[in-house]
Amino acid sequence: MENELLLIPEGSFRINFFCVSEPYCDLPMSTYIRDMAGQVGKEVEIKGWLYNKRSSGSIAFLELRDGSGFAQAVVPKQQVDEKTWGNVQEATQESSLVVTGRVSKHPKKESEYELQVTQVILVHKAEEYPITKKEHGPEFLMDNRHLWLRSQKQWAALRLRHIVKTGFQDYFNSKGYIELDTPTFTPNACEGTTDLFEVDYFGRPAYLTQNGQLYLEAMAMAFGRVYDLCPNFRAEKSKTRKHLTEFWSLNPEMAFIEHEESLRIQEESIKHMIAYALKHGGPELAILERNTAELQAILNLSFVHYEYEEAIAKLQKRGSSIQFGEDLGAEDEVLLTEDSDAPVVVKNWPKAIKPFYMKAHPEKKDMVLNADILASRGFGEIVGGSQREDDYKTLLDNINKAGLDVSVFEWYLDLRRYGSVPHCGFGIGIERMTRWVGGIHHIRETIPFPRMLNRITP
Repeated sequence: MENELLLIPEGSFRINFFCVSEPYCDLPMSTYIRDMAGQVGKEVEIKGWLYNKRSSGSIAFLELRDGSGFAQAVVPKQQVDEKTWGNVQEATQESSLVVTGRVSKHPKKESEYELQVTQVILVHKAEEYPITKKEHGPEFLMDNRHLWLRSQKQWAALRLRHIVKTGFQDYFNSKGYIELDTPTFTPNACEGTTDLFEVDYFGRPAYLTQNGQLYLEAMAMAFGRVYDLCPNFRAEKSKTRKHLTEFWSLNPEMAFIEHEESLRIQEESIKHMIAYALKHGGPELAILERNTAELQAILNLSFVHYEYEEAIAKLQKRGSSIQFGEDLGAEDEVLLTEDSDAPVVVKNWPKAIKPFYMKAHPEKKDMVLNADILASRGFGEIVGGSQREDDYKTLLDNINKAGLDVSVFEWYLDLRRYGSVPHCGFGIGIERMTRWVGGIHHIRETIPFPRMLNRITP
């Protein structure tokens, strides 16, 4: 009846929206490759793409991928119909398929499963695929990043990225933190504007955020413990395997927390994430050929702590030319951590090289209560944080000494006027953390579409 709502009992029928060119709506319910272990002996349907193919004439072996994983499908010519065998022969790399068959254990590989095929439907025959097994240079692969994502190692790296993010969120959510969002457009920077992207905001200058920290401090005063998970932008003209111009970070901010307690939380959250990755990311870590024993060992180790001056002295003994008052370079980070099984914490840095909002050390007034955590085995900085200055007059003096416009920080100073408390925060670099956990050489492989000094496409 026109305009009358038709109520259909739940579970009374199934609609398959994948019917495109051939009548396969009545085939078995689709199964993801990741779930094949629980379907041994059952007939299932896999919807995916042809990753690779080899044939001996009377039998074909299809390597399928469906986004959830990779699996082999075995097609004996004598046991399938002519249409299916023709589709197998016609299918090219990255053609899309619907494959039906019975799930069985792989005869040679433990914990792997394959499909004994009864039917193959060719949904779309792909054109000649540009990425083959031959060696391709990084520029070619980056130009074809939209296709390179389909390769096994890139798939594993980006799934691991998801696991790393989820592991941290699992920790902070379980501890009662609230995830809130901070602005992307900001009228000013928390660390100066020398390496920010300036944009026109309806006739006045604004910046793409390098960090939502100042806003997180305001939210911490309302909710106690908060974090955001968002992109940050930095126009730093660095062209290394550890730098992106657009990167993601997870940034907790905590009221009634002081420096050493914050460091304990940072260590605990990293260990929680590693345990989560080991539990949920086994296939991905295996594809990346990561030595998981190194990760497992970290769970039982205490992080190594150096005061800044201790780190400088140690680096000088190891041959670095670094001087007191200088920031650690990439080579210094490697020197300090290459023989360490656990991450290394370098804390309490000179005030002169740190932002205005960091709280002065109570016993060493020329130092501040901050820390960088460097990943073990030379992977570099993965976390940076500090205790925030909570005294109104001191913060005002810091802003003036930094040559910043006090008027744009009035709202930030309000946080010290109305119920100021000791508080801390830190930022976790998602790409850098993924690179370390996965043992990945270049950071460009830890984000779907990297933005770097020389690249903004695709």
